[in-house]
Amino acid sequence: MRALIARALRRGGPPAEEEAARPFPEMLTTLKRVSAALRDAGIEHALAGAPACWARGGPDHGDDLDFLLLPRDAERALAVLADAGLRPERPPEGWLVKAWDGDLLVDLLTEPIGVSAEDALSRATEMRVGGMPIRVCAIEDVLCSMLLARNEVYLDFVGPLRVVRALREQIDWADLRLRTASSPYACGFLALCEALEIIAPGRPLSAVERARAG
Repeated sequence: MRALIARALRRGGPPAEEEAARPFPEMLTTLKRVSAALRDAGIEHALAGAPACWARGGPDHGDDLDFLLLPRDAERALAVLADAGLRPERPPEGWLVKAWDGDLLVDLLTEPIGVSAEDALSRATEMRVGGMPIRVCAIEDVLCSMLLARNEVYLDFVGPLRVVRALREQIDWADLRLRTASSPYACGFLALCEALEIIAPGRPLSAVERARAG
C-alpha cells in the first residue's frame, strides 16, 4: 500500500492501481507459500493492506500482497523467503522490504502509518484464507493507515470507498474517527462517507479527543 503511495509521490500523481490489479484468489498460492515460510521460521506476521480487506470480505482485486512484520524481523524474513525461492529486494525507504514470486510483488511492511507494528500485530486475528489459518490485521488498523497516507498529492479515495462499502458493518467507526482526526484528508473522507449515507453522522470530537488524536 505505502509502496503505491511512494510511487505516486515520485511521479506527482496517483498510482494506476486499476492497470496493475489482479484477483487476489490468483495470488493465493504465493500468499500461502509466504505465510507458511514465515510461520515455519517462527516469524510473527499478519496479512495487511488490501489483501487483509479482501480476507474480511472486501474488494477482491489488488496489485500485490502485503504482510506486516516487526521491524527486527525484516531481514530474517527476507532471508527465509529467499530460501523459499522468492527474489529479495531491499528498497531505500527503510519501512519495508520486498520479495518477488515471479512477477508478483510481496511487500513486507514494518512501519504502518498511524499504528505501531507491535500494536497492529497484537490486534490481528486468525482467519482461514484459502483454507489456511492466517492472522489478518484489524480493519481499523488497515483503514487508519490508508487514510493517513492521503495528502494533497495522493488523494484517491476510490480504494477506501470500495473497502468501507463492503465492510462498513465490521468497522469501529468511532475508533477510526478518533485515530484519524489529525488528518484533514481523512476527516474529508469520513464526511464523504456520511454524505453518501455509508455511515451515520458522527458526533464532533471533544478538544481532549482531538488533542489525543493529534
